[in-house]
Amino acid sequence: MQNDAILTDDFGRKHNYLRISLIEKCNLRCTYCMPADGILLSPKKDIMTADEIYAIAKTFVNNGVDKIRLTGGEPLLRKDFLEIIAQLALLKTEISITTNGILIDKHIEVLKQNNVKKINLSLDTLVASKFQTITLRNQFEKVIDNLHLLLNNDFKIKINVVLIKGFNDNEIIDFIKLTELLPLSIRFIEFMPFAGNEWDKSKMVSQKEILDQVQNHFPESDLEKLEDDKNFTAREFKIKNYLGSFGIISSITNPFCDGCNRIRLTANGKIKNCLFSNSETDLLTAFRNGESIENLIGFSIRNKKKLRAGMNTFDDINNPVLNLNNRSMIAIGG
Repeated sequence: MQNDAILTDDFGRKHNYLRISLIEKCNLRCTYCMPADGILLSPKKDIMTADEIYAIAKTFVNNGVDKIRLTGGEPLLRKDFLEIIAQLALLKTEISITTNGILIDKHIEVLKQNNVKKINLSLDTLVASKFQTITLRNQFEKVIDNLHLLLNNDFKIKINVVLIKGFNDNEIIDFIKLTELLPLSIRFIEFMPFAGNEWDKSKMVSQKEILDQVQNHFPESDLEKLEDDKNFTAREFKIKNYLGSFGIISSITNPFCDGCNRIRLTANGKIKNCLFSNSETDLLTAFRNGESIENLIGFSIRNKKKLRAGMNTFDDINNPVLNLNNRSMIAIGG
């Protein structure tokens, strides 16, 4: 029997979407995600095992979660990924993953066998040399090959593009043009501040700037606003007669907190009730001690702020005392 009240915060938001970070490691070094000097990894003993991931996820599902997304780091780096995905598939809930795409060809059959149909692919540029600049790895062709492999196997694909002014903001139209003949959803993400990613407001490309580029390139009559989902993070658009669509995740300039239904579980078993919050609740220690974790989950949800962990204004976001005490993105889980 489900107890939705545990996952409902003081503002009436029901959290039915659990994002689980499987690992803090990644095979890329994206500058907005991993600090230049790396991160201090949690000891292996502090990382959730496959059985612990399943048991904790089951508690969430029993209380109303019906969507699970696996993130990282790079989730496909987990040596026991097959075991994890097979166990989670037993929960009969929607499972999706966020990946950089490098290891997709080695795991695609496992994903298909366990009914994973939705993949978010992180790809910030369509230029091979710029890919190496931002990721510090020469894997562009591999990612593109695996993108087409996913499409050929009928996966539903969203491409996550973190926009950084002066780096890839001149590729907005190129990304949108991908959707003319491919059933892709491109999601442009405003650059967000996390520990070690050298965030500066001057590097951020806002929702308005994105739409200005689109409207300057395409006839006004060709830009169609799509209906947003109830718990949307991206405001969705498409170009008339294009096969795919694009969306804008405007966490900084136009946040979507009113409909937020997400809760994050880090690889070392702590839940974060907001991506921007540095507050965490340790579930793994309680679970290992044989204690019920439901009260801890409820406590975390009830303490969720109305807007961006209490950072209500752009000045708050721009305040390093507030926004850089958080984990780095790689340690949170994308």
